[in-house]
Amino acid sequence: MSLESDIDDLWHRYDGGTLTADSAGREELDALDAFLTALETGEVRAAEPDGDGDWQSNEWVKRGILLNFGLREIAGREYGDVTYHDVLPLRETDDLPGRGTRNTPDGTVLRRGSYVGGDAIMMSPSFVNVGAYVGDGTLVDSCDTVGSCAQIGADVKLGANTLIGGVLEPVEDAPVVVEDGASLGAGCRVTSGFVVGENSVVAENTLLTPRIPVYDLVEEEVLYGHLPPERRAFTRFVESSVGDHDLFDGGAYKPAVVAMDVEETTMEAVEREEALRE
Repeated sequence: MSLESDIDDLWHRYDGGTLTADSAGREELDALDAFLTALETGEVRAAEPDGDGDWQSNEWVKRGILLNFGLREIAGREYGDVTYHDVLPLRETDDLPGRGTRNTPDGTVLRRGSYVGGDAIMMSPSFVNVGAYVGDGTLVDSCDTVGSCAQIGADVKLGANTLIGGVLEPVEDAPVVVEDGASLGAGCRVTSGFVVGENSVVAENTLLTPRIPVYDLVEEEVLYGHLPPERRAFTRFVESSVGDHDLFDGGAYKPAVVAMDVEETTMEAVEREEALRE
């Protein structure tokens, strides 16, 4: 049987009420351990590109993660001098140095079932949750959180205090995706399955969520749920539909994201720097 069929079998038994944490034996737990190891090696992922520019959730992988919460007992575990209580241990990190990846001490937490690629940097304190995927050469900076099943590409820079939200349920929902080469400034938040296109640059403290419109000045359209590739994005406030309400003296505004061509804005910054030096 394949790993996917093993998880499907466990899910049907668990969902049907014939398999519980009390009845799960060594065979079932071994299957769950093999599944977590496959996540850590990148053999399986919670979501993958479909070849047409979209991302598809692997529902069976999310079910496997949920099974690890449903079929395991909470146990006391050690992390340094601290005892914590969880159904999952932390991820072993002995494999990281051989791939050129480093994690700094005092608070770098990789949960079991998370993947971290080669030549990556994990600064402390940071947290990568179960099912998350962090690509090669990516920087996860101090105070960053990479939520469950989030997909972070290669050569990505997550600025300090960045929140990448997790999406575990419902299992068919696609998780947050930050594609290759993207750079997020400090304090950014990306939630609810939002997709940041490759090589985009997002300004500090920008909130990216499907509920906030993206005004793409390159294609002159309003988008929801994704930032196209090669964009420079930042927050602006636009007039709200309740702007003329008596309670709002001087008008009411709502946040929006403005997206411009990343090459043009980068050149403008270079030109301004050269002018200052002259």
